[in-house]
Amino acid sequence: LDGARAIASELLSAGAGVSVLTGGTDVHLVLCDLRESELDGKQAEDRLHSIGITVNRNAVPFDPRPPMEASGLRVGTPALATRGLGLSDFVEVGRVLAESLTSEDFGAVSDSLAARVSAVVERYPLYDVLVADAA
Repeated sequence: LDGARAIASELLSAGAGVSVLTGGTDVHLVLCDLRESELDGKQAEDRLHSIGITVNRNAVPFDPRPPMEASGLRVGTPALATRGLGLSDFVEVGRVLAESLTSEDFGAVSDSLAARVSAVVERYPLYDVLVADAA
């Protein structure tokens, strides 16, 4: 829950039309509202996927866009918590999400953002045996 709140906080301060429904979260997920953003949910989902973050486009209340585009993102946090991320890691994930969704020149920053995602992922491998086998 603290991790989800950290991500929500970073998205709330992102600006550029990025917001969070209900102004935060009391559960394990964050519903990001992109109605005022230049991006729709599909574009945001694709952008984040390109740097190694998996989210789902999601409709928001009174969504003006069709369901296949949507105006929101569903950011789930249980997999991150299960993986062992700490609060500072959730803050970093939130910052990467915010920068990805608000960057005017995503192509210029995507490699840097992907490297930041990789740094978090490498600290918390899914299976320790995979890291040992790679060494």
